[in-house]
Amino acid sequence: MTEIESADKAPPRPLPAPESATATARPAPMARLVGVDLARALAVFGMFAVHVGPFPSPGGGVGDWFLGLASGRASALFATLAGFSLMLIAGRREPRTGLAGRQARARIVIRAVILLVLGSALAMTNFGGAGILNFYALYFLLSLPLLRLRARTLAITAVALAVVTPQVAFGLRALLTESIVNSIDAYDPIARLSGVGVLDLLLTGLYPAITWMTFVVTGMALGRLDLTSGAVQRRLAVVGPALIGFGYGVSWLVLRLSGGTQKITAGMPDMKDPGAMKDSGAMPDPGMTSGSFDMPVGGGLWGPDAWGLLAAEPHSGSTFDLIGSIGIAITVLLCLTVAMDRLPWLRRPVTPIIAVGTMSLTLYVGHILVILALPGEAATPPQSASAALLLSFIVGATLFAAIWSRFFRRGPLEYLLNGATKLAKHVR
Repeated sequence: MTEIESADKAPPRPLPAPESATATARPAPMARLVGVDLARALAVFGMFAVHVGPFPSPGGGVGDWFLGLASGRASALFATLAGFSLMLIAGRREPRTGLAGRQARARIVIRAVILLVLGSALAMTNFGGAGILNFYALYFLLSLPLLRLRARTLAITAVALAVVTPQVAFGLRALLTESIVNSIDAYDPIARLSGVGVLDLLLTGLYPAITWMTFVVTGMALGRLDLTSGAVQRRLAVVGPALIGFGYGVSWLVLRLSGGTQKITAGMPDMKDPGAMKDSGAMPDPGMTSGSFDMPVGGGLWGPDAWGLLAAEPHSGSTFDLIGSIGIAITVLLCLTVAMDRLPWLRRPVTPIIAVGTMSLTLYVGHILVILALPGEAATPPQSASAALLLSFIVGATLFAAIWSRFFRRGPLEYLLNGATKLAKHVR
């Protein structure tokens, strides 16, 4: 989300495509930022699909496939882009050091504090633990020791996190009991205030930092790369699809050869009856449960059953889920960056969508407030979730962003966040 993660200086508004081959070439850094903004816009629309779109029907058409793809992967893309944008603050190719480095860290800390306050306020509503802003705050703070690492080191760190943290998280959640959780939350002012405390942010929430830092660190590694380099693009064109194939393909194969699929689905409602699944809360994407978004203590999506470690379903938090989602994020970012760089005529028609990406914080918070304000809606996702409602959100957000960006460089909340981070200039 642009000003959730980006540098204090907002990227310039998109410019029209060159009118002739002799026109001055668009700077490579600009193309890179436009690709990132466009990826953020798709992540925004993906979050809309999760929160207000219809539940995808098993074996449905292309629309159902896209709805299923958005579940979990849109928020994973957001987290990856958060890591990328942290490098815009800390220094893209070369990390900032000295006074500039200290001020960059101060800007990140200020953003984290503001997002924690804003996210906790949203958590106090019926939206509950589904909001990601307070989780972002913890991601930002945990990223501080990593800001000076090179791309290779960050990539190795991301791989290590993807392999190790799901198993560690599973073990820690298995040790938790309701009495332990209640005891911890009793001494946690954030949990007492909003219901989403440090334990949720770190381990038991919908986007737990212990596993989701994998996405952030991956984004940081991508941020240190020259995405306009042909060699880098070719490597990523191999790495992204390879991670998708490994994450989802190996999980699918292992679960079917081992019989794990039957064991995992045995205690779940019939997949053919989305209504029953919503009523029971046993959804493939916990972010789509009716009335509550909080995950049960003890093991995430699949509960305490260790078979869930082999699953690649959204929000399962398994190694396969992390790897597959990283592959999707890399592929989306690469494709959009290359498209904006090599097909400049696309810039004009997608300008309104790019504008969505430049004010994603405003639109993310705004869509939550609209959901909560819908008549007769007591919980999220709204009972009126449908393709028509989803289309209304997408069109409304695009129109707002297109009109606003004609007069202002940043969205409303982005302006406020940028103003607050100017306090970092006083750091010496």
